[in-house]
Amino acid sequence: MSSSSSDGVDERLDEAFEEMFDQQFDHAFESVFDVQAKKPKRRAYIERDREQGHNILWNDYFSENPTYPPQMFRRRFRMNKPLFLRIVDRLNNDVPYFKQRRNAHGRYGLSALQKCTAAIRMLAYGQPGDTYDEYLRLGESTALLCLENFNNGIIQIFGDEYLRSPTPEDLQKLLDVGEVRGFPGMIGSIDCMHWEWKNCPTAWRGQYTRGSAKPTIVLEAVASHDLWIWHAFFGLPGTLNDINVLDRSPVFDDILQGRAPKVKFKVNGHNYRIPYYLTDGIYPKWSTFIQSIPLPQGPKAELFAERQESVRKDVERAFGVLQARFAIVKNPARIWDKEKIGRIMRTCVILHNMIVEDERHGYTLFDISDFEAGESSRSSQVDFSYSTDTPSIISNMLPIRNQIRDQQIHARLKADLVENIWLKFGNPNE
Repeated sequence: MSSSSSDGVDERLDEAFEEMFDQQFDHAFESVFDVQAKKPKRRAYIERDREQGHNILWNDYFSENPTYPPQMFRRRFRMNKPLFLRIVDRLNNDVPYFKQRRNAHGRYGLSALQKCTAAIRMLAYGQPGDTYDEYLRLGESTALLCLENFNNGIIQIFGDEYLRSPTPEDLQKLLDVGEVRGFPGMIGSIDCMHWEWKNCPTAWRGQYTRGSAKPTIVLEAVASHDLWIWHAFFGLPGTLNDINVLDRSPVFDDILQGRAPKVKFKVNGHNYRIPYYLTDGIYPKWSTFIQSIPLPQGPKAELFAERQESVRKDVERAFGVLQARFAIVKNPARIWDKEKIGRIMRTCVILHNMIVEDERHGYTLFDISDFEAGESSRSSQVDFSYSTDTPSIISNMLPIRNQIRDQQIHARLKADLVENIWLKFGNPNE
């Protein structure tokens, strides 16, 4: 082979290798740019002018001459202004997140009023976090963080006071009101409410779904005549009915463990030592539950059924007011984390009780001044000295448990209440 032909072959091979190398380099170069293009871009900073948001909020509601009157504040914040300012002040002093601080440039951050207003509006209206961005000047992620810290702060600061078991003084007032209404020994009504969980994980839907094909979480509550919620047990799956929830509920733990004050009351000449709740027909016939009469026969039974069903509506009214005040509880829950949902429910119950305490004088229906004068007119009394014989083992709790579930005491108490209602509100001469 001649040298000229070999040189031509070498040139063609060099050209082929160069072309292949160029193609591979171009492909690698494009791949690098594709990877960089697919990387998430840094979020653009938005200057929201948070100082202006605080000034607008202050001038609208909290200045000496606010734009909106107290009635509109009450409607939009679900509480009176002094109560809201009390909550903001406690959170600002006790929770570091709500303290207004300067950043590295010396500029102030969001105020406690802005953070608490964002949280309370989300609870009251049940709207997404970015709804009030244009007004309060804070982003969606910041609003959700405000809600989370607001819930934790409310539970930590006010939970022990506004979501507690009745004290002896509270029990005496409940017993006095129950006696005025014709039910001596009654300390409230108990029932369950379901909260729909829209974003329930798929693996859990079968556990939380019953009937309506929508997953729900159950709230068991005890409410009194003034709509105060004395007991709230939340978190069980919606497939459980009221009896299944009761089996897991701590509603009788204080009585079983000897921490409850001693109560004694008299109905129709018979003495009783354990107070009771008014319930609907699904609850068992225990000495601590009094149901209505499904098919009343005769005037006494009819009058008892009418009075029992009207008084038992206290807990239904409490559920309705709770959902009306806080639409986040009425609307389906859009949060994935069940613990956060539980904290939201607990916060709403605490705020509900705080509002009840603040506004109780405006809608109370019963006058118990006769009982406050002395104990002579009372048939129900509370022993203000707690029990000292606390059960130490389970076997010691069994007698108290059997007394709570005694069906004979239930039947006798119900018959005595029928007679008491007839003597108090009926006409025995007819």
